Amino acid sequence: MNDIRRTILWVIFGFSMVLLWDKWQIHNGKQPTFFPTPQTASAPAADDVKPADVSVPQAAVTGSAGDVPGTATGTNAQPAASAAPRQSVTVTSDVMSLTFDSEGGTIKHSELLKYSDTVDEKKLMQVFEENAKRVYMGQTGLIGGNFPTHKTAMNVVPGERELKDGQDSVQVRFESADMGGVKLIKTFTLQRGAYVVDVQHDVVNTGSTAVNPQLYMQLVRDGNKPEHESTFYSTFTGPAVYTEAKKYHKVEFKEIENNKAEVDKSATTGYVAMVQHYFASAWLLADGKQRDNFVRKVGDNLYAVGMITPVGMVQPGETKSVNSRLFSGPQIEPLLEKLSPGLELVKDYGWLTILAKPLYWLMAELHKFIGNWGWSIVALVVLLKIAFYWLNAKAYSSMAKMKAINPKIMEMRERLKDKPQQMQQEMMRIYREEKVNPMGGCLPIIIQMPVFMALYWVLQSSVEIRNAPWIGWIHDLSMPDPFFILPLLMMLSSLLQTALNPAPPDPMQAKMMWIMPLMFSVMFFFFPSGLVLYWLTNNILSIAQQWIINTRMGVPPQFNLPKFGKAAETK
Repeated sequence: MNDIRRTILWVIFGFSMVLLWDKWQIHNGKQPTFFPTPQTASAPAADDVKPADVSVPQAAVTGSAGDVPGTATGTNAQPAASAAPRQSVTVTSDVMSLTFDSEGGTIKHSELLKYSDTVDEKKLMQVFEENAKRVYMGQTGLIGGNFPTHKTAMNVVPGERELKDGQDSVQVRFESADMGGVKLIKTFTLQRGAYVVDVQHDVVNTGSTAVNPQLYMQLVRDGNKPEHESTFYSTFTGPAVYTEAKKYHKVEFKEIENNKAEVDKSATTGYVAMVQHYFASAWLLADGKQRDNFVRKVGDNLYAVGMITPVGMVQPGETKSVNSRLFSGPQIEPLLEKLSPGLELVKDYGWLTILAKPLYWLMAELHKFIGNWGWSIVALVVLLKIAFYWLNAKAYSSMAKMKAINPKIMEMRERLKDKPQQMQQEMMRIYREEKVNPMGGCLPIIIQMPVFMALYWVLQSSVEIRNAPWIGWIHDLSMPDPFFILPLLMMLSSLLQTALNPAPPDPMQAKMMWIMPLMFSVMFFFFPSGLVLYWLTNNILSIAQQWIINTRMGVPPQFNLPKFGKAAETK
Protein backbone atom coordinates (compact mmCIF):
# COMPACT_ATOMS: atom_id res chain seq x y z
CA MET A 1 0.00 0.00 0.00
CA ASN A 2 2.80 2.40 0.91
CA ASP A 3 4.64 1.57 -2.33
CA ILE A 4 1.53 2.38 -4.39
CA ARG A 5 1.04 5.64 -2.52
CA ARG A 6 4.70 6.54 -3.00
CA THR A 7 4.47 5.79 -6.73
CA ILE A 8 1.39 8.00 -7.12
CA LEU A 9 3.09 10.86 -5.31
CA TRP A 10 6.17 10.61 -7.51
CA VAL A 11 3.99 10.56 -10.64
CA ILE A 12 2.19 13.71 -9.47
CA PHE A 13 5.48 15.35 -8.61
CA GLY A 14 7.07 14.42 -11.94
CA PHE A 15 4.09 15.61 -13.97
CA SER A 16 4.05 18.89 -12.05
CA MET A 17 7.73 19.43 -12.82
CA VAL A 18 7.08 18.73 -16.52
CA LEU A 19 4.29 21.32 -16.63
CA LEU A 20 6.42 23.81 -14.71
CA TRP A 21 9.30 23.37 -17.16
CA ASP A 22 7.01 23.86 -20.17
CA LYS A 23 5.60 27.05 -18.61
CA TRP A 24 9.16 28.28 -18.06
CA GLN A 25 10.01 27.60 -21.71
CA ILE A 26 6.93 29.53 -22.88
CA HIS A 27 7.77 32.38 -20.50
CA ASN A 28 11.16 32.69 -22.20
CA GLY A 29 9.65 32.74 -25.69
CA LYS A 30 10.48 29.13 -26.57
CA GLN A 31 8.35 26.18 -27.63
CA PRO A 32 7.29 23.82 -24.81
CA THR A 33 9.54 20.75 -24.64
CA PHE A 34 7.01 18.10 -23.62
CA PHE A 35 3.63 19.49 -24.74
CA PRO A 36 4.22 21.72 -27.77
CA THR A 37 1.33 24.01 -28.66
CA PRO A 38 -0.31 22.96 -31.93
CA GLN A 39 -0.10 25.64 -34.60
CA THR A 40 -3.54 26.34 -36.05
CA ALA A 41 -4.97 29.14 -38.10
CA SER A 42 -6.78 30.38 -35.04
CA ALA A 43 -3.65 31.66 -33.35
CA PRO A 44 -0.77 32.58 -35.64
CA ALA A 45 1.88 35.05 -34.66
CA ALA A 46 0.86 38.67 -34.36
CA ASP A 47 2.86 39.56 -37.46
CA ASP A 48 0.64 37.22 -39.52
CA VAL A 49 -2.44 39.44 -39.26
CA LYS A 50 -3.24 40.64 -42.79
CA PRO A 51 -6.63 42.35 -42.86
CA ALA A 52 -6.19 43.59 -46.42
CA ASP A 53 -6.27 39.99 -47.73
CA VAL A 54 -9.84 39.33 -46.55
CA SER A 55 -12.35 38.66 -49.31
CA VAL A 56 -15.74 40.40 -49.39
CA PRO A 57 -18.68 38.03 -49.99
CA GLN A 58 -21.68 39.29 -51.93
CA ALA A 59 -24.67 40.39 -49.86
CA ALA A 60 -27.73 38.17 -50.09
CA VAL A 61 -31.40 39.19 -50.24
CA THR A 62 -32.24 37.86 -46.80
CA GLY A 63 -30.37 38.74 -43.63
CA SER A 64 -27.98 36.30 -41.99
CA ALA A 65 -24.44 36.33 -40.62
CA GLY A 66 -23.18 35.19 -44.01
CA ASP A 67 -24.56 38.34 -45.64
CA VAL A 68 -22.35 40.66 -43.58
CA PRO A 69 -19.39 41.82 -45.70
CA GLY A 70 -15.85 40.86 -44.75
CA THR A 71 -13.34 43.19 -43.17
CA ALA A 72 -11.00 44.03 -46.01
CA THR A 73 -9.53 47.48 -45.54
CA GLY A 74 -9.03 49.57 -48.61
CA THR A 75 -9.00 47.12 -51.53
CA ASN A 76 -12.70 46.32 -51.79
CA ALA A 77 -14.39 49.50 -50.56
CA GLN A 78 -17.81 50.16 -52.03
CA PRO A 79 -17.73 53.49 -53.88
CA ALA A 80 -20.34 56.11 -53.16
CA ALA A 81 -21.21 59.02 -55.42
CA SER A 82 -19.94 62.40 -54.19
CA ALA A 83 -18.06 60.77 -51.29
CA ALA A 84 -15.14 62.75 -49.89
CA PRO A 85 -11.63 61.23 -49.92
CA ARG A 86 -11.07 58.56 -47.30
CA GLN A 87 -9.94 60.01 -43.98
CA SER A 88 -9.51 59.29 -40.28
CA VAL A 89 -11.51 61.26 -37.73
CA THR A 90 -10.64 61.35 -34.01
CA VAL A 91 -13.23 62.32 -31.40
CA THR A 92 -12.19 62.81 -27.77
CA SER A 93 -14.14 62.91 -24.51
CA ASP A 94 -12.73 63.24 -21.00
CA VAL A 95 -12.20 59.46 -20.63
CA MET A 96 -11.52 58.10 -24.12
CA SER A 97 -10.52 58.89 -27.65
CA LEU A 98 -12.05 57.15 -30.69
CA THR A 99 -10.65 57.18 -34.21
CA PHE A 100 -13.07 56.47 -37.07
CA ASP A 101 -12.44 55.50 -40.67
CA SER A 102 -14.66 57.37 -43.12
CA GLU A 103 -14.93 54.08 -45.00
CA GLY A 104 -18.11 52.82 -43.39
CA GLY A 105 -17.72 54.90 -40.22
CA THR A 106 -15.71 52.04 -38.70
CA ILE A 107 -14.13 52.47 -35.26
CA LYS A 108 -10.52 51.45 -35.87
CA HIS A 109 -8.66 52.85 -32.86
CA SER A 110 -9.41 53.86 -29.30
CA GLU A 111 -7.44 55.03 -26.28
CA LEU A 112 -8.56 55.04 -22.65
CA LEU A 113 -7.28 58.31 -21.22
CA LYS A 114 -7.28 57.16 -17.59
CA TYR A 115 -5.47 53.84 -18.18
CA SER A 116 -1.86 53.40 -19.22
CA ASP A 117 -0.51 50.56 -21.32
CA THR A 118 0.60 47.52 -19.33
CA VAL A 119 3.98 47.24 -21.04
CA ASP A 120 4.78 50.94 -21.53
CA GLU A 121 3.32 53.23 -18.87
CA LYS A 122 4.05 56.28 -21.05
CA LYS A 123 1.44 55.08 -23.57
CA LEU A 124 -2.31 54.94 -23.14
CA MET A 125 -4.28 51.69 -23.09
CA GLN A 126 -5.66 50.86 -26.53
CA VAL A 127 -8.80 48.77 -27.01
CA PHE A 128 -9.59 49.08 -30.73
CA GLU A 129 -6.57 48.90 -33.04
CA GLU A 130 -5.75 48.41 -36.69
CA ASN A 131 -2.13 47.91 -37.66
CA ALA A 132 0.24 45.26 -38.99
CA LYS A 133 0.18 43.32 -35.71
CA ARG A 134 -3.30 43.89 -34.34
CA VAL A 135 -6.83 44.12 -35.75
CA TYR A 136 -9.74 45.01 -33.46
CA MET A 137 -12.61 47.09 -34.88
CA GLY A 138 -16.26 48.02 -34.40
CA GLN A 139 -18.35 47.91 -37.58
CA THR A 140 -21.97 48.42 -38.66
CA GLY A 141 -23.92 48.43 -41.91
CA LEU A 142 -27.05 47.30 -43.74
CA ILE A 143 -27.86 44.00 -45.45
CA GLY A 144 -30.86 42.76 -47.39
CA GLY A 145 -29.97 44.52 -50.64
CA ASN A 146 -27.26 46.60 -52.28
CA PHE A 147 -27.20 48.92 -49.27
CA PRO A 148 -24.42 50.84 -47.47
CA THR A 149 -22.14 48.65 -45.34
CA HIS A 150 -19.00 49.19 -43.26
CA LYS A 151 -17.12 49.16 -46.58
CA THR A 152 -19.03 52.04 -48.11
CA ALA A 153 -17.20 55.34 -48.57
CA MET A 154 -18.98 57.97 -46.45
CA ASN A 155 -18.89 61.73 -45.96
CA VAL A 156 -17.96 63.17 -42.56
CA VAL A 157 -20.24 65.97 -41.38
CA PRO A 158 -18.15 68.91 -40.05
CA GLY A 159 -18.37 69.62 -36.31
CA GLU A 160 -16.59 69.71 -32.94
CA ARG A 161 -14.24 66.79 -32.30
CA GLU A 162 -13.27 67.37 -28.67
CA LEU A 163 -15.39 67.62 -25.53
CA LYS A 164 -15.01 71.14 -24.15
CA ASP A 165 -15.40 72.37 -20.58
CA GLY A 166 -19.08 72.82 -19.82
CA GLN A 167 -20.18 70.39 -22.52
CA ASP A 168 -21.82 67.06 -21.73
CA SER A 169 -21.34 65.38 -25.11
CA VAL A 170 -19.54 65.48 -28.44
CA GLN A 171 -20.55 63.65 -31.61
CA VAL A 172 -19.47 62.73 -35.11
CA ARG A 173 -21.76 61.96 -38.05
CA PHE A 174 -21.18 59.96 -41.23
CA GLU A 175 -23.47 60.05 -44.27
CA SER A 176 -23.43 57.67 -47.19
CA ALA A 177 -24.55 58.49 -50.71
CA ASP A 178 -27.62 56.83 -52.21
CA MET A 179 -27.07 53.06 -52.62
CA GLY A 180 -29.89 50.81 -53.73
CA GLY A 181 -32.38 53.55 -52.97
CA VAL A 182 -31.11 53.90 -49.38
CA LYS A 183 -29.01 56.51 -47.60
CA LEU A 184 -27.42 55.55 -44.24
CA ILE A 185 -26.56 58.15 -41.60
CA LYS A 186 -24.48 57.09 -38.57
CA THR A 187 -24.24 59.35 -35.53
CA PHE A 188 -21.82 58.49 -32.68
CA THR A 189 -22.22 60.46 -29.43
CA LEU A 190 -19.62 60.38 -26.64
CA GLN A 191 -20.92 61.44 -23.21
CA ARG A 192 -18.85 63.00 -20.45
CA GLY A 193 -17.41 60.39 -18.07
CA ALA A 194 -18.85 57.46 -20.06
CA TYR A 195 -17.17 54.51 -21.76
CA VAL A 196 -20.34 53.81 -23.74
CA VAL A 197 -21.07 55.50 -27.08
CA ASP A 198 -24.64 56.22 -28.21
CA VAL A 199 -24.97 55.09 -31.82
CA GLN A 200 -27.93 56.11 -34.01
CA HIS A 201 -28.48 54.67 -37.47
CA ASP A 202 -30.92 56.64 -39.67
CA VAL A 203 -32.07 54.71 -42.74
CA VAL A 204 -33.50 57.06 -45.40
CA ASN A 205 -35.43 55.64 -48.35
CA THR A 206 -34.43 57.84 -51.29
CA GLY A 207 -35.97 55.54 -53.89
CA SER A 208 -39.44 54.97 -55.28
CA THR A 209 -40.16 51.56 -53.74
CA ALA A 210 -40.34 50.29 -50.17
CA VAL A 211 -37.22 48.59 -48.75
CA ASN A 212 -36.80 46.23 -45.82
CA PRO A 213 -33.12 46.35 -44.73
CA GLN A 214 -31.53 44.86 -41.65
CA LEU A 215 -28.82 46.46 -39.53
CA TYR A 216 -25.75 44.49 -38.44
CA MET A 217 -23.35 45.48 -35.65
CA GLN A 218 -20.18 43.49 -35.17
CA LEU A 219 -16.86 43.43 -33.36
CA VAL A 220 -13.92 42.04 -35.34
CA ARG A 221 -10.55 41.12 -33.90
CA ASP A 222 -7.61 38.84 -34.50
CA GLY A 223 -7.23 35.61 -32.58
CA ASN A 224 -4.04 36.55 -30.73
CA LYS A 225 -3.72 36.97 -26.99
CA PRO A 226 -2.76 40.44 -25.71
CA GLU A 227 1.01 40.87 -25.83
CA HIS A 228 1.37 41.39 -22.08
CA GLU A 229 -0.60 38.25 -21.17
CA SER A 230 1.21 36.07 -18.59
CA THR A 231 1.80 32.39 -19.35
CA PHE A 232 1.63 31.44 -15.67
CA TYR A 233 -2.08 32.15 -15.34
CA SER A 234 -4.79 32.04 -17.97
CA THR A 235 -7.47 34.61 -18.76
CA PHE A 236 -10.08 34.44 -21.51
CA THR A 237 -9.73 36.36 -24.76
CA GLY A 238 -12.49 36.08 -27.34
CA PRO A 239 -16.17 36.61 -28.16
CA ALA A 240 -19.03 36.27 -25.67
CA VAL A 241 -22.79 36.29 -26.12
CA TYR A 242 -25.40 36.93 -23.43
CA THR A 243 -29.14 36.26 -23.70
CA GLU A 244 -31.78 35.99 -21.02
CA ALA A 245 -32.47 32.40 -22.06
CA LYS A 246 -28.95 30.96 -22.03
CA LYS A 247 -27.13 33.62 -20.00
CA TYR A 248 -23.41 34.27 -20.51
CA HIS A 249 -21.60 32.11 -23.05
CA LYS A 250 -17.91 32.41 -24.01
CA VAL A 251 -16.77 31.29 -27.45
CA GLU A 252 -13.18 30.22 -28.10
CA PHE A 253 -11.55 31.34 -31.34
CA LYS A 254 -10.67 27.70 -31.95
CA GLU A 255 -14.37 26.77 -31.85
CA ILE A 256 -15.11 29.34 -34.57
CA GLU A 257 -12.16 28.12 -36.61
CA ASN A 258 -13.47 24.53 -36.48
CA ASN A 259 -17.11 25.54 -37.11
CA LYS A 260 -18.09 24.23 -33.67
CA ALA A 261 -19.19 27.51 -32.10
CA GLU A 262 -22.75 27.53 -30.78
CA VAL A 263 -24.58 30.61 -29.52
CA ASP A 264 -28.19 31.50 -28.76
CA LYS A 265 -28.98 32.93 -32.20
CA SER A 266 -32.45 34.47 -31.83
CA ALA A 267 -33.20 36.70 -28.84
CA THR A 268 -34.87 39.89 -27.70
CA THR A 269 -32.43 40.62 -24.87
CA GLY A 270 -28.70 40.54 -24.22
CA TYR A 271 -25.53 41.68 -25.93
CA VAL A 272 -22.53 40.53 -27.94
CA ALA A 273 -19.03 41.26 -26.66
CA MET A 274 -15.33 40.83 -27.26
CA VAL A 275 -13.51 40.13 -24.02
CA GLN A 276 -9.90 40.28 -22.85
CA HIS A 277 -8.14 40.60 -19.51
CA TYR A 278 -9.42 43.72 -17.67
CA PHE A 279 -11.19 45.25 -20.72
CA ALA A 280 -14.09 44.51 -23.05
CA SER A 281 -16.23 45.91 -25.85
CA ALA A 282 -19.92 45.15 -26.40
CA TRP A 283 -22.82 46.09 -28.69
CA LEU A 284 -25.97 46.80 -26.69
CA LEU A 285 -29.54 46.94 -27.97
CA ALA A 286 -32.62 47.84 -25.95
CA ASP A 287 -34.48 44.89 -24.40
CA GLY A 288 -37.44 43.78 -26.47
CA LYS A 289 -35.70 44.52 -29.77
CA GLN A 290 -35.39 41.41 -31.94
CA ARG A 291 -31.83 40.44 -32.84
CA ASP A 292 -30.00 37.45 -34.37
CA ASN A 293 -26.60 36.80 -32.80
CA PHE A 294 -23.69 35.33 -34.71
CA VAL A 295 -20.02 34.43 -34.50
CA ARG A 296 -17.98 33.72 -37.61
CA LYS A 297 -14.55 33.69 -39.20
CA VAL A 298 -14.07 36.67 -41.52
CA GLY A 299 -10.45 36.22 -42.62
CA ASP A 300 -7.07 34.73 -41.83
CA ASN A 301 -6.94 34.83 -38.03
CA LEU A 302 -9.86 37.30 -37.96
CA TYR A 303 -13.11 36.57 -36.12
CA ALA A 304 -16.36 38.46 -35.64
CA VAL A 305 -19.16 38.46 -33.09
CA GLY A 306 -22.25 40.49 -33.80
CA MET A 307 -25.99 40.87 -34.07
CA ILE A 308 -28.48 41.56 -36.86
CA THR A 309 -31.68 43.47 -36.13
CA PRO A 310 -34.56 44.41 -38.47
CA VAL A 311 -34.97 48.06 -39.39
CA GLY A 312 -38.50 47.46 -40.59
CA MET A 313 -40.23 48.34 -43.84
CA VAL A 314 -39.16 51.83 -44.98
CA GLN A 315 -41.50 53.55 -47.43
CA PRO A 316 -40.24 55.99 -50.12
CA GLY A 317 -39.28 59.29 -48.53
CA GLU A 318 -39.46 57.79 -45.02
CA THR A 319 -36.68 57.61 -42.42
CA LYS A 320 -36.41 54.93 -39.75
CA SER A 321 -33.90 54.93 -36.89
CA VAL A 322 -32.25 52.21 -34.84
CA ASN A 323 -30.58 53.23 -31.59
CA SER A 324 -27.85 51.15 -29.99
CA ARG A 325 -24.85 51.61 -27.73
CA LEU A 326 -21.22 50.53 -27.97
CA PHE A 327 -19.28 49.94 -24.76
CA SER A 328 -15.50 49.81 -24.87
CA GLY A 329 -13.65 50.19 -21.62
CA PRO A 330 -12.58 48.70 -18.29
CA GLN A 331 -14.43 45.85 -16.59
CA ILE A 332 -15.65 47.84 -13.59
CA GLU A 333 -18.56 45.88 -12.13
CA PRO A 334 -20.80 48.73 -10.87
CA LEU A 335 -20.40 50.51 -14.22
CA LEU A 336 -21.23 47.38 -16.24
CA GLU A 337 -24.26 46.52 -14.09
CA LYS A 338 -25.83 49.91 -14.86
CA LEU A 339 -25.36 49.60 -18.63
CA SER A 340 -27.08 46.30 -19.37
CA PRO A 341 -28.30 43.21 -17.45
CA GLY A 342 -25.55 40.59 -17.34
CA LEU A 343 -22.85 42.84 -18.79
CA GLU A 344 -20.85 42.55 -15.56
CA LEU A 345 -20.33 38.87 -16.45
CA VAL A 346 -17.65 39.84 -18.98
CA LYS A 347 -15.56 40.02 -15.83
CA ASP A 348 -15.55 36.27 -15.67
CA TYR A 349 -15.34 34.45 -12.33
CA GLY A 350 -16.58 31.13 -13.77
CA TRP A 351 -18.47 28.84 -11.40
CA LEU A 352 -17.25 30.87 -8.41
CA THR A 353 -19.29 33.97 -9.37
CA ILE A 354 -21.75 33.51 -6.49
CA LEU A 355 -18.85 33.84 -4.03
CA ALA A 356 -16.64 36.22 -6.00
CA LYS A 357 -19.19 39.02 -6.44
CA PRO A 358 -19.74 39.67 -2.70
CA LEU A 359 -15.97 39.43 -2.12
CA TYR A 360 -15.38 42.06 -4.78
CA TRP A 361 -18.06 44.27 -3.23
CA LEU A 362 -16.43 43.97 0.20
CA MET A 363 -12.97 44.75 -1.20
CA ALA A 364 -14.35 47.81 -3.03
CA GLU A 365 -16.03 49.05 0.17
CA LEU A 366 -12.78 48.60 2.09
CA HIS A 367 -10.97 50.60 -0.56
CA LYS A 368 -13.43 53.48 -0.12
CA PHE A 369 -12.34 53.63 3.52
CA ILE A 370 -8.61 52.78 3.19
CA GLY A 371 -7.79 54.37 -0.18
CA ASN A 372 -5.06 51.86 -1.10
CA TRP A 373 -5.80 48.64 -3.01
CA GLY A 374 -2.83 46.79 -1.47
CA TRP A 375 -3.96 47.47 2.09
CA SER A 376 -7.54 46.72 1.03
CA ILE A 377 -6.39 43.23 -0.02
CA VAL A 378 -4.69 42.76 3.35
CA ALA A 379 -7.79 43.98 5.22
CA LEU A 380 -10.06 41.66 3.21
CA VAL A 381 -7.93 38.62 4.02
CA VAL A 382 -7.92 39.62 7.71
CA LEU A 383 -11.72 39.82 7.72
CA LEU A 384 -12.00 36.41 6.05
CA LYS A 385 -9.62 34.85 8.57
CA ILE A 386 -11.73 36.33 11.39
CA ALA A 387 -14.89 34.91 9.80
CA PHE A 388 -13.31 31.46 9.59
CA TYR A 389 -11.47 31.70 12.92
CA TRP A 390 -13.32 28.92 14.74
CA LEU A 391 -13.30 26.64 11.71
CA ASN A 392 -9.55 27.13 11.39
CA ALA A 393 -9.12 26.67 15.13
CA LYS A 394 -10.71 23.23 14.87
CA ALA A 395 -8.41 22.28 12.01
CA TYR A 396 -5.28 23.52 13.78
CA SER A 397 -6.28 21.80 17.03
CA SER A 398 -6.52 18.52 15.14
CA MET A 399 -3.12 19.17 13.60
CA ALA A 400 -1.65 19.94 17.01
CA LYS A 401 -2.92 16.62 18.36
CA MET A 402 -1.40 14.83 15.37
CA LYS A 403 1.90 16.60 15.99
CA ALA A 404 1.80 15.65 19.69
CA ILE A 405 1.46 11.92 18.95
CA ASN A 406 3.84 12.01 16.01
CA PRO A 407 6.85 10.72 18.04
CA LYS A 408 4.77 7.72 19.13
CA ILE A 409 3.74 7.04 15.53
CA MET A 410 7.32 7.29 14.27
CA GLU A 411 8.58 4.93 16.97
CA MET A 412 5.87 2.42 16.09
CA ARG A 413 6.65 2.63 12.37
CA GLU A 414 10.33 1.95 13.04
CA ARG A 415 9.47 -0.98 15.27
CA LEU A 416 7.02 -2.58 12.83
CA LYS A 417 8.57 -1.51 9.53
CA ASP A 418 8.75 -5.15 8.37
CA LYS A 419 5.11 -5.85 9.28
CA PRO A 420 3.01 -3.42 7.26
CA GLN A 421 -0.39 -4.93 8.12
CA GLN A 422 0.31 -4.91 11.86
CA MET A 423 1.69 -1.36 11.47
CA GLN A 424 -1.62 -0.14 10.04
CA GLN A 425 -3.61 -1.82 12.80
CA GLU A 426 -1.37 -0.36 15.49
CA MET A 427 -1.65 3.11 13.94
CA MET A 428 -5.46 2.92 14.00
CA ARG A 429 -5.31 1.82 17.64
CA ILE A 430 -3.18 4.83 18.58
CA TYR A 431 -5.59 7.18 16.79
CA ARG A 432 -8.54 5.68 18.68
CA GLU A 433 -6.84 5.83 22.08
CA GLU A 434 -5.65 9.42 21.57
CA LYS A 435 -9.04 10.43 20.06
CA VAL A 436 -7.38 11.84 16.98
CA ASN A 437 -8.99 12.01 13.55
CA PRO A 438 -6.29 12.07 10.83
CA MET A 439 -8.71 13.89 8.53
CA GLY A 440 -9.86 16.36 11.18
CA GLY A 441 -7.44 19.04 9.99
CA CYS A 442 -8.40 18.69 6.34
CA LEU A 443 -12.18 19.08 6.30
CA PRO A 444 -12.35 22.66 7.70
CA ILE A 445 -9.69 23.76 5.21
CA ILE A 446 -11.51 22.10 2.29
CA ILE A 447 -14.71 23.96 3.25
CA GLN A 448 -12.86 27.29 3.02
CA MET A 449 -11.08 26.58 -0.25
CA PRO A 450 -13.88 27.82 -2.58
CA VAL A 451 -13.93 31.17 -0.78
CA PHE A 452 -10.20 31.73 -1.12
CA MET A 453 -10.25 30.47 -4.71
CA ALA A 454 -13.00 33.00 -5.44
CA LEU A 455 -10.88 35.75 -3.88
CA TYR A 456 -7.99 34.65 -6.12
CA TRP A 457 -10.19 35.23 -9.20
CA VAL A 458 -11.42 38.57 -7.86
CA LEU A 459 -7.85 39.81 -7.58
CA GLN A 460 -6.83 38.39 -10.94
CA SER A 461 -9.84 39.89 -12.77
CA SER A 462 -10.24 43.32 -11.14
CA VAL A 463 -9.04 46.17 -13.34
CA GLU A 464 -8.88 48.36 -10.23
CA ILE A 465 -5.69 46.48 -9.24
CA ARG A 466 -4.08 47.38 -12.57
CA ASN A 467 -1.47 50.17 -12.21
CA ALA A 468 -2.41 50.45 -8.51
CA PRO A 469 0.58 50.95 -6.15
CA TRP A 470 0.93 49.46 -2.67
CA ILE A 471 4.07 50.52 -0.79
CA GLY A 472 7.68 51.26 -1.68
CA TRP A 473 8.82 49.12 -4.57
CA ILE A 474 5.34 47.83 -5.53
CA HIS A 475 4.09 50.33 -8.11
CA ASP A 476 1.60 48.05 -9.88
CA LEU A 477 -0.27 45.27 -8.07
CA SER A 478 -1.13 43.61 -11.40
CA MET A 479 2.54 43.08 -12.28
CA PRO A 480 5.12 40.71 -10.73
CA ASP A 481 7.27 42.01 -7.87
CA PRO A 482 10.30 43.57 -9.64
CA PHE A 483 12.67 42.55 -6.83
CA PHE A 484 10.97 39.21 -5.95
CA ILE A 485 10.68 40.24 -2.29
CA LEU A 486 7.05 39.17 -1.88
CA PRO A 487 7.59 35.78 -3.62
CA LEU A 488 10.61 35.06 -1.39
CA LEU A 489 8.59 35.92 1.73
CA MET A 490 5.80 33.76 0.36
CA MET A 491 8.21 30.84 -0.02
CA LEU A 492 9.57 31.25 3.51
CA SER A 493 6.06 31.46 4.97
CA SER A 494 5.06 28.26 3.12
CA LEU A 495 8.09 26.41 4.52
CA LEU A 496 7.35 27.70 8.03
CA GLN A 497 3.75 26.54 7.68
CA THR A 498 4.98 23.10 6.62
CA ALA A 499 7.22 22.97 9.70
CA LEU A 500 4.24 23.67 11.97
CA ASN A 501 2.15 20.89 10.43
CA PRO A 502 2.47 17.32 11.71
CA ALA A 503 4.98 15.35 9.67
CA PRO A 504 3.48 12.45 7.67
CA PRO A 505 4.49 9.05 9.05
CA ASP A 506 5.88 7.95 5.70
CA PRO A 507 9.39 9.42 5.07
CA MET A 508 8.71 9.84 1.35
CA GLN A 509 5.54 11.82 2.05
CA ALA A 510 7.46 13.93 4.56
CA LYS A 511 10.00 14.85 1.88
CA MET A 512 7.22 15.68 -0.56
CA MET A 513 5.63 17.99 2.02
CA TRP A 514 8.80 20.09 1.90
CA ILE A 515 9.46 19.85 -1.83
CA MET A 516 5.96 20.85 -2.98
CA PRO A 517 5.96 24.33 -1.34
CA LEU A 518 9.32 25.05 -2.94
CA MET A 519 8.11 23.91 -6.34
CA PHE A 520 4.87 25.86 -6.32
CA SER A 521 6.53 28.94 -4.84
CA VAL A 522 8.57 29.24 -8.05
CA MET A 523 5.38 30.13 -9.96
CA PHE A 524 4.67 33.00 -7.57
CA PHE A 525 7.79 34.75 -8.86
CA PHE A 526 5.80 35.44 -12.06
CA PHE A 527 2.38 36.07 -10.52
CA PRO A 528 0.95 39.59 -10.06
CA SER A 529 2.18 41.07 -6.80
CA GLY A 530 -1.42 41.62 -5.63
CA LEU A 531 -2.06 37.86 -5.77
CA VAL A 532 1.21 37.12 -3.97
CA LEU A 533 0.31 39.70 -1.31
CA TYR A 534 -3.01 37.93 -0.79
CA TRP A 535 -1.39 34.50 -0.36
CA LEU A 536 1.40 35.88 1.86
CA THR A 537 -1.10 37.62 4.15
CA ASN A 538 -3.17 34.44 4.36
CA ASN A 539 -0.06 32.38 5.21
CA ILE A 540 1.13 34.79 7.91
CA LEU A 541 -2.28 34.85 9.63
CA SER A 542 -2.56 31.05 9.40
CA ILE A 543 0.92 30.64 10.92
CA ALA A 544 0.07 33.02 13.77
CA GLN A 545 -3.16 31.19 14.60
CA GLN A 546 -1.54 27.76 14.35
CA TRP A 547 1.41 28.85 16.49
CA ILE A 548 -0.93 30.13 19.23
CA ILE A 549 -3.05 26.97 19.21
CA ASN A 550 0.01 24.68 19.26
CA THR A 551 1.47 26.56 22.22
CA ARG A 552 -1.87 26.59 24.06
CA MET A 553 -2.15 22.81 23.64
CA GLY A 554 1.37 22.23 24.90
CA VAL A 555 2.81 21.38 21.50
CA PRO A 556 5.64 23.90 21.04
CA PRO A 557 6.82 24.53 17.47
CA GLN A 558 9.38 22.02 16.23
CA PHE A 559 11.33 22.55 13.07
CA ASN A 560 12.59 19.10 12.22
CA LEU A 561 13.73 19.09 8.62
CA PRO A 562 13.33 15.79 6.73
CA LYS A 563 16.47 13.79 6.13
CA PHE A 564 17.51 13.28 2.53
CA GLY A 565 19.99 10.93 0.88
CA LYS A 566 22.30 8.92 3.14
CA ALA A 567 21.00 10.62 6.25
CA ALA A 568 17.60 9.16 5.57
CA GLU A 569 18.98 5.74 4.82
CA THR A 570 21.01 5.51 8.06
CA LYS A 571 18.10 6.43 10.28
